[in-house]
Amino acid sequence: MDVDGEHDAPVAKRQKLTNGTTKTHLKPGASRVFAPYRTVGLVSPTAVPFTSVPLGKTTFQITTSVGRSLQTYDIRKGLNLVFITRPQTPETITASAAWKERVLAAWGGHTPGSGVGVWVFKRGKKDAELELPNGWDEKIKCFGIFGSWIVGVCEKRMLVWKSATFELYTALQGISPVPLTKCIASLPTFLNKVVVGRQDGSAEIWNVLSGKLVYTIFPPSSTYGAVTAIEPTPALSLVAIAYEKGALHIHDIRTDQTVIQLNTSAGAAVTCITFRTDELGAGDDGQEAGVMATASTNSGDVTLWDLNEGGRKAGVLRAAHAHPTPSSPGGTSKIEFLAGQAVLVSSGLDNSLKTWIFDETPFNPIPRILHSRSGHGASITNLKFIPSASDGSDDTGKWLMSASKDRSLWGWSLRRDGQSTELSQGALQKKAKKQGLLAAGSRDSLEELKCPPITSIACSLNRDGGIGAVPGKHPVWHAAKGKGVSAEISSMTGWESVVTAHENDKKARTWFWGRKKAGRWAFDTGDGSNVTSVAMSPCGTFAVVGSEKGGIEMFNLQSGLHRQRYPARLTPMQAKQLKLDMVKHGLEEDDDGKRKFYRGQGKHGSVVVGLAVDSLNKTMLSAGADGKIKFWDFASGLLSSEIDWSAFTSVSAMRYHRESDLAAFACADGCVRVVDISTQRLIRELWPSRPNITELMGARIVDFCFSSDGHQIAACLQNVVLLWDLPTGHLVDAFKLTATCTSLAFSPTAEFLATATADSVGVDIWSNRSLFTHVPARHIGAKELTEILAADAHAPTVSGDGGEVLVQTDLDEEIEDDDLDLVNGGPNTDVDQLASDLLSLSVVPRSRWQNLLHLDLIRQRNKPVEPPKKPEKAPFFLPSIQDRQTTSAAQRVGEADALDIEKERGRVLRQAKEGTQSTYTALLHDARDSSDYAPFVDHLKSLGPSAADIEIRSMHTAAEDGEMLTFVHALEWLMAQRRDFELAQTWMAVFLRIHGDVVLADDSLRDAVEEWSAVSEQERRRVQRLAGYCNGLVGYLRAARV
Repeated sequence: MDVDGEHDAPVAKRQKLTNGTTKTHLKPGASRVFAPYRTVGLVSPTAVPFTSVPLGKTTFQITTSVGRSLQTYDIRKGLNLVFITRPQTPETITASAAWKERVLAAWGGHTPGSGVGVWVFKRGKKDAELELPNGWDEKIKCFGIFGSWIVGVCEKRMLVWKSATFELYTALQGISPVPLTKCIASLPTFLNKVVVGRQDGSAEIWNVLSGKLVYTIFPPSSTYGAVTAIEPTPALSLVAIAYEKGALHIHDIRTDQTVIQLNTSAGAAVTCITFRTDELGAGDDGQEAGVMATASTNSGDVTLWDLNEGGRKAGVLRAAHAHPTPSSPGGTSKIEFLAGQAVLVSSGLDNSLKTWIFDETPFNPIPRILHSRSGHGASITNLKFIPSASDGSDDTGKWLMSASKDRSLWGWSLRRDGQSTELSQGALQKKAKKQGLLAAGSRDSLEELKCPPITSIACSLNRDGGIGAVPGKHPVWHAAKGKGVSAEISSMTGWESVVTAHENDKKARTWFWGRKKAGRWAFDTGDGSNVTSVAMSPCGTFAVVGSEKGGIEMFNLQSGLHRQRYPARLTPMQAKQLKLDMVKHGLEEDDDGKRKFYRGQGKHGSVVVGLAVDSLNKTMLSAGADGKIKFWDFASGLLSSEIDWSAFTSVSAMRYHRESDLAAFACADGCVRVVDISTQRLIRELWPSRPNITELMGARIVDFCFSSDGHQIAACLQNVVLLWDLPTGHLVDAFKLTATCTSLAFSPTAEFLATATADSVGVDIWSNRSLFTHVPARHIGAKELTEILAADAHAPTVSGDGGEVLVQTDLDEEIEDDDLDLVNGGPNTDVDQLASDLLSLSVVPRSRWQNLLHLDLIRQRNKPVEPPKKPEKAPFFLPSIQDRQTTSAAQRVGEADALDIEKERGRVLRQAKEGTQSTYTALLHDARDSSDYAPFVDHLKSLGPSAADIEIRSMHTAAEDGEMLTFVHALEWLMAQRRDFELAQTWMAVFLRIHGDVVLADDSLRDAVEEWSAVSEQERRRVQRLAGYCNGLVGYLRAARV
């Protein structure tokens, strides 16, 4: 341990180095407990088209944009993810292009004044950056790369670079004021020529070498609108041009004449064109060349054309991607035939990337799906980690389920992206085709074939049969009726393990998690209202469904039959007798202060917002929006007791932690209340801030969850995530997200926190710092929470860029306490004392005052035990370096040790000779004159052990200076303030050990020390008296009383 060093000022914290770089600290407003890890679920969520490049003669690589990063997939490996670019671009990517082994990415912000640029990536890493003209502020909308040129199309101008050196060659601008569209194409065999489109429908041919406009192709009519797509055909000098409101033209640029005119669907302008280059696919038998495919961002269909004999529509690939709807984006962003292959690649705004192959026999002009990578097409509304299975498999914490507004349910693997999959809802495409719903006018009806958006998820894997559960084909989501349902097969193989509630739907649906498909049952509510909440028993056999009108039903997942109603159903005779008894007796008997309920009583009067079943299947817990929490007997359906909060609040959601038997309730007043189910008592009220701050005034809790051990509760309000420590009830963490948080979930292993935001279709994953390093659990007050809300937002990235290395590479390295207290950005210096009548310790690391107390022993221990021994004499033919040295190693070690010991003392002596004062001495003199000891004590607390020791040793002993007397008075003042008890004792012990002889010789100094001792003794007696009182009170309460 190094305790020596020169200190000219308060000791600056030494920065821990990792691989030669300074250890980074938390940004303002960042989470103290969670570190950004990565984002999952993004494939192609933006309107930036994908780009492809052949990799030798064996495969192709497809690169898509996911915001500020690029993802590269390999087709030969089944669209396996191979690269994610790092670092992420400063702003959103606006265009990309693959060229040889590199990928170009143009980025730019949407706000005025935001930067623009072009980065070049190679194998996922930034390789170069293209030069831009000074003061350039136009965003690049698309790239064109051909020969030795790279052309970037902007709003009004074009930039040209040399592809060999990435040197900026020129900027091109025409005389037309009409903006350019993001359409550019090179002309084969036309040297240095490109074609670009404009908003008025004209297409311009430019020579990039000379920088001149060669020719302009005008549209047939001014009503055609902007040019939306340009693509050269395999036939030389022919170019396909698509217009916003007109037909698609195959144009001969040599003669400036239209060769073929094709009428496209109204309202769906062609935005992408591609040609098949393997000279197959056209004609009746598919043995002729001339296939063209078109797509539009306004439709999910892909149209295939046979250009022979004037051109005709060969077929339509219906619903290749999702159609745009009011709730979710859709449409096809780009399609492309791979060079020389019968494979079509398509990407959509529904966050999907697909490959299609033409290999059916007999010949079919419509391809079949080959590979697919996709994710949610709309914002995520619900998250839930798959719980641990009863067999103890190692999948715990691996799988995360998510539901979205696009009516899909996904399972995400946090270990391998290729295993992520959507849970199937049946053969929807086949069903839609039979019903004729794939036509353009029936897109909304096609969407209705899917289940409504999911609002609640319940899961238990204890009866999940894996891939072999209930083998064979079964109807999807039907009601079990009569005795015709056999449960023999499911009893041997397992059954459904997931139950979901849906928006504005009267049925709760089941799912097979092992088979990743829809289940057999759809459970109706008994009162005919919509399902609002679901739950599963821990054994995985029963599902409980809550309704909008307060009804609660229980079903058997194995047979799909109804088993119980809460409250229990009455026969006509029982209902009549209960009504008579209520009129006659009132039936309100108090048993130990609790109301007694009878069969048929206790139904919720409003929406059921939460359901849970305890670990023994004895008690079923329900929460209603009317502010009542009810405890039901699980088997009989009788209401045993209830908690009524209706007088002061209502309940909006409930979460249950089965291992600790605790239930948390989100209330309308912004508080999370925690109830112990075993005692049925309120044990905690968790508020974001008391008093409430204006930024969170009126904010409701969107979602919340327990940690795996039940010690923490995380909740999201607006775009803020809060974390409470349940044993203390303190708010221990808060951080701000980029947008409104819609859902969050803790992993069963406590490794991750998953969050979903309204502006993204991906799931953000955060690592739990507390598993790898020390995280202080101090309370966050209203002032600090306000500062966090005003700070910048933070979020994980797809590439993991900006994440943190939480595990130390050198496990044998001792972590200094100075580093530990700065893991969270430093100790909370505002909280020096809990109360003025309490004797408080300091927040200074323990090692600092302990090392000061035993500094001499530490120095003695750190000295080498013996000087280095001279190695044995080497053979005569190997010269020894030690023989050439004039000074022995032992002598050098001794001299260095002596210099280190006297280094600090020499600094103080130099200051005395020069007539200057150290900060310590100056503050000590100020305290002597003003009797304000706080600045001096704060400075002394900031000094390290070695610096504090040398300052105490260097105080003047002359009585007229009064430095020692002021020092003792400062310690006496500190003891009177009842603060920093251990520091005051340590400083006095060191002072008496060094200057004990001076204290005995000076009467005034001796009297001051005696006064300090009297104050310390008085405080000791007071604390001892309070401790004795507490001990006696605890003993009395623990003693048996009759």
